Amino acid sequence: MTPNDQLKELARIRGLMDRSTRFLSLSGLSGVVAGVVALAGATLARYHITQSLAPGADVLTYGTGRGYDQADELLLTLIADAALVLVLALLGAFWFTWRRGHRTGQHLWDASARRLMINMLVPLGVGGVFSLALFYYGLPGLVAPATLVFYGLALFSASKYTLDEIRWLGASELVLGVVALFWLDAALLFWALGFGVLHIFYGGLMYLRYERVSKESA
Repeated sequence: MTPNDQLKELARIRGLMDRSTRFLSLSGLSGVVAGVVALAGATLARYHITQSLAPGADVLTYGTGRGYDQADELLLTLIADAALVLVLALLGAFWFTWRRGHRTGQHLWDASARRLMINMLVPLGVGGVFSLALFYYGLPGLVAPATLVFYGLALFSASKYTLDEIRWLGASELVLGVVALFWLDAALLFWALGFGVLHIFYGGLMYLRYERVSKESA
């Protein structure tokens, strides 16, 4: 066996080990779709906030808890907006990841996928309950930074079970979330950057690096 053959064999073994321990079928296109949906949701949220709140209104409470029916209606609209964004993003992630997994021969719900989901769902679940508590106590201005922070923690925790780019995406979300906590006037902008622009950037990067290359080599 020549040295070149040995290197190829080592690369093949490493690939098999990665496939058994890491979920590598995560599609970059799912990130792009999630980013586009998030930008649309952020634009819609900004429109409703601008229409409902007077200039200089409290960005922490949006006037909730003081008998303002308009502010309470705004909160319900924002919750519905966020729920719709979440559902559409999850559907896009499922479709594109299933399609890539079917093409590469990796099951969508194997051991590596289960480890990935468990490590993501714990921070996401806690973050979802925490965000609902913020709405409940009339502090909607903290929801955008909180979701960025918990989402970043979830990605960072799960990154060891999937593509390396997820770790950097998680770190970026954490940074944006922490900055947004101290800059509430621009919290929705940071949310759009984190869930919109960063998803599109990293999703496109993952697609170009892993999916387009594999299609061309095939």
